[in-house]
Amino acid sequence: MRLARVTGTVVCTIRHPAYEGRRLLLCELLTPEGDPTGVEEIAVDHAQAGVGDRVLILQEGNGIRQVLGKDAGPIRDLIVGVVDLISYDREGAAGAAGAAGGGR
Repeated sequence: MRLARVTGTVVCTIRHPAYEGRRLLLCELLTPEGDPTGVEEIAVDHAQAGVGDRVLILQEGNGIRQVLGKDAGPIRDLIVGVVDLISYDREGAAGAAGAAGGGR
């Protein structure tokens, strides 16, 4: 999965039948910290995302088929979630392993 921000919508007059009735969104990939990378991709919206939303993009064919069904067609990037909050363990894995209870 990849983290991205929706930057726009894509309109096309001719497309593969698998895209019929689906929204295409332009998404800029983000670093894990949420910084823009400058790389943009077109993704099929399955989470009712909008411009400005941070989203999770699924890019694995088998996972996409599990979400959309066997007739998913040639969909490479699928928005599967809108991200509300990202939090990090600033101590790192070593700090978490040494904590009482032995984990996170």
